[in-house]
Amino acid sequence: MIPLNHWLVACTADELAALGERPLGRTIASNRLVIWRDAAGAAHAVDDWCPHRGAPLSLGRVEAGRLVCGYHGLQMGCDGRAVAMPGQRVKAFPAVRRFPVRERGGFVFVWPGEPALAENAPLPALRWLDEPGWAYGGGVYRVQCEARLMIDNLMDLTHETYVHAGSIGQREIDEALPVTRVEGDTVITERQMQGVTAPPFWQAALRAQGLPEDARVDRWQVCRFSPPSQVMIDVGVAMAGEGAQLAPDDRKAAAVVVDFITPETDTSIWYFWGMARRFRADDAALTERIREGQGAIFAEDTAVLEAQQANLLRHPDRRLLRLNIDAGGVQARRVLDRLVAAERAAPATVATPPEVPADPR
Repeated sequence: MIPLNHWLVACTADELAALGERPLGRTIASNRLVIWRDAAGAAHAVDDWCPHRGAPLSLGRVEAGRLVCGYHGLQMGCDGRAVAMPGQRVKAFPAVRRFPVRERGGFVFVWPGEPALAENAPLPALRWLDEPGWAYGGGVYRVQCEARLMIDNLMDLTHETYVHAGSIGQREIDEALPVTRVEGDTVITERQMQGVTAPPFWQAALRAQGLPEDARVDRWQVCRFSPPSQVMIDVGVAMAGEGAQLAPDDRKAAAVVVDFITPETDTSIWYFWGMARRFRADDAALTERIREGQGAIFAEDTAVLEAQQANLLRHPDRRLLRLNIDAGGVQARRVLDRLVAAERAAPATVATPPEVPADPR
C-alpha cells in the first residue's frame, strides 16, 4: 500500500508512440485507465469504461484526438465526456473519471488520488534533465510483486553479492555496512567501499572512461527513497583515494540508477527503470549497451521478487525478520504507513454523480 495523492509514472512516451492510433490500457493503483494523445499531442487518461455498454475504451482507437469505442463507435473527449456516436444522442451521458496527467522526460505521470491536490504538486526531480552532461536509457517491466518489496530490494543492496554476482556484486558489499538516515519523508541509505576491485559492470564503465579497469577504486551506493515509491541511487567508482563522489569527472564513472515503482494491484507493479550517467554522455551506443546490461540485472531482481511474493502469499501468517541491513526499507515503510494513514483520515471530496439515462433494454 502506498499513498495515492502523488504523481505516479503510468507509462513512457515511447510506449504510447509504439501503439500508433491505438490507446493504451493500463491498471494503476487498481484503477483501470486508458491513456492516449489528443490532436495537439498532449496525453490524457480516463477510466477505461465506455459509458454506453461498459466496454473497455482501450479496445478502440484514436481519431483526431478523440477516443472511439471499439464496440459501437462512441466518441469520447479528453474530459471524459461522450461527444458523438453515429445516429445517436450521447452528450447527456455521464462523464467517466478523468485523471490528472503531466509529462516530463519521456515519462507520463498520472495522479490517482484527489484531483484537486494535483494542481500544485511538483513532479519528481529529474536531475539528468536539469543539468548538462547527462545521458539516460531505461525500460519498463511488469513485476508480480507488491510495491514495498521492490522498495525493500532497492534500499538494501546487500543482495547484489548474491543475485548479481556476475555484474555488480562483490563480497566487499557485505563487509561495508550501510548507514541509514531519515530527512523528512526521504530515507537515505549509504554504503561506501574504499580500495576495492571494481565488479564487471563497473570495469566496463571504467574502460569507457579511459580509466584502468584493474585499478583499485572507491565505490559508493547512496539510495534515496521518496514517496510514494521512487528510489534514486547514486552509484559509481572513482580512482582510489581521489575523493569517491567528489573526484574529478575524468577520474570516475558516476551515474544515478532511476527507479519509479507504480503499483498495478496489491501484488503487482509497473517498474520503470533506467540509468542516468555523467560520463560519455554523447555516446549513444554506450547508452544502449548499459541499458541492455541494466535490463538483465533487473530481470534477475524480478525473478527473485516474484518468487518471494508467491512465497509470502502462501504463508501470510509467517513473520519476516529484520536485520540492520534492512533499515532503509523499514524506514521507507514507516514513511508510507504514516502517509497512507493521513490520507485515510482526511475527508474525501465527493462529487455528486450526474443522473444516468435509463437503460433502453
